[in-house]
Amino acid sequence: MVKTKTGFTRICMIIVISFCMLALLPAAGQAADARELDVSADVAYEQFQKEVKGASQFLAKANGYLVFPKVVKAGIGIGGEYGEGVLRIGDKTVAYYSTAAASIGLQLGVQKKSIIIVFLSNEALAKFRNSEGWEVGVDGSVALIKVGAGGSIDTTSIKDPIVAFVFGQKGLMYNLTLEGSKFTKLDK
Repeated sequence: MVKTKTGFTRICMIIVISFCMLALLPAAGQAADARELDVSADVAYEQFQKEVKGASQFLAKANGYLVFPKVVKAGIGIGGEYGEGVLRIGDKTVAYYSTAAASIGLQLGVQKKSIIIVFLSNEALAKFRNSEGWEVGVDGSVALIKVGAGGSIDTTSIKDPIVAFVFGQKGLMYNLTLEGSKFTKLDK
């Protein structure tokens, strides 16, 4: 029996995280094969190009980019998210990755979104590819660029080595961040 407030809080967090992970099981349990993931990434890439003016030119300058076509986030105070994606260099898929995160804070609901993470320096891309499990905020900083429908990318103001775009959001969820997201290479 836990007698400390900290111990009780940890047990509550574990229970809530477990329930959130159960909500995400359909997404994680139906892991796509490589071909399905490539096709989904192509669709997300095309959607990104349609929604954001200058996206094609911007991605052409990238050293590499991750495309996560479907990341599902669920939470009630404590939440979790999961998605699978591709790493592309020169528009060719070179590896497959998953992204997962747990969060605590003001959040409620379920949301599906697409994410593109762009590596603008060879050093940042190499560090990412050579890591066993790369975590935003620990292994590297990612600038989250918010671009609405019909928006455009101002390439002159982007100076960060890694930038991310979140688009195609469906569902209701407060708390948009990539902080704490962990990326792990998949065998596909």
